[in-house]
Amino acid sequence: MTPFELLEPASLGEAITLLDPDDAAVRPIAGGTALMLMMKAGVFRPSRLVSLRKLAAAQSRIAIAPDGTLSIGAMAPLARVERSAEVARCAPVISRTMLRLSNIRVRNVATVGGCLAHGDPHMDLPPVLIALGAYVSVAGSQGERKIAVESLFAGYFETVLEKNELISELHIPAQGKSCAAYMKVTTGSAEDWPALGVAVSLTRDGAAIRSARVVVSAATEKAMRLGAAEQALAGAEIGERTFGRAGEAAAAEVECISDVRGSAPYKRELVRVFVARALHQALDGTGATH
Repeated sequence: MTPFELLEPASLGEAITLLDPDDAAVRPIAGGTALMLMMKAGVFRPSRLVSLRKLAAAQSRIAIAPDGTLSIGAMAPLARVERSAEVARCAPVISRTMLRLSNIRVRNVATVGGCLAHGDPHMDLPPVLIALGAYVSVAGSQGERKIAVESLFAGYFETVLEKNELISELHIPAQGKSCAAYMKVTTGSAEDWPALGVAVSLTRDGAAIRSARVVVSAATEKAMRLGAAEQALAGAEIGERTFGRAGEAAAAEVECISDVRGSAPYKRELVRVFVARALHQALDGTGATH
């Protein structure tokens, strides 16, 4: 690796002032699990890294607001999210998903904010958060703004964050009586990067589906909702036929990419099958499988 400057600000405001919006070689670093690999491979050569390590104590809180909103500080390690009683209470699908998100060594170091800011479409957490209607608080030189997680990703390893903006907190609205599930398909071990990730969240009204969110990732350039599948579910009677129609609608809508984990046609077939399976998992209460 080439030499670089390492700075360790003591506050979020100070960290923002050390970021240069005009220099792509200046980056923040939280857990560093992805960034360090990119540096070792020579894909990224920083001139300055702004370490967020000293912000961990102030920016890793996990709490439930009076309205039921779950807030998670951006510097919270994924392992802490995995073990959090608050997360298990408000969004159990996240706790279940974490069990096979990479491995415990990575989860001990990687942070919530870094996971989202990295913009890797293969990550397991973003599609789940989109299905839950989550949003982030973002701090920058112009103040704070809130961005829905589904609007955060602009493309392959791209987000809408400015170069001098930092995610400060993740917010997950109260889920009420909705049910959710996440399924991933890997071509290697269970905790490997997925060839496809599918997250769903459903609200039922008796024997019918009142509303639904269907999200895919890994097979696409970014985690994204599938509107056609959601429309096929809204107001429909719960059952295998409805799940099958949603899977067909999802496969017809999705634009898959080919990579080392499979061809686009292969992934489109996975979408068709696993959207239906994820809907079934959500409604039978098992929540997250691989």
